[in-house]
Amino acid sequence: MATNSIRLDQKLIEKATIIAKALNRTPPKQIEHWAKIGEMMEDNPDLPYEFVRHAIIAQAELDAGKLDAYDFG
Repeated sequence: MATNSIRLDQKLIEKATIIAKALNRTPPKQIEHWAKIGEMMEDNPDLPYEFVRHAIIAQAELDAGKLDAYDFG
C-alpha cells in the first residue's frame, strides 16, 4: 500500500490519538476509520450512523469468514 504525507490540523491529530488509544488503534488508523465513515455517510446521506457502523462490522465479519449463510427455508 502506498502512503503519502499530508498536513492535518493538530487538534484533529490530538483527538485521533486519544480515541485511537481507547479503541486500540493507531492514530493514522483512527483517522482512516473516520474518513471511511465520512465517505459512506456522504455517499448515503439517508442512512443513519448506526446502520453504517453495522455495515462496516458486517463487512469485517465477512472478510474474516465469520458469517453463516442464512436459510430462508
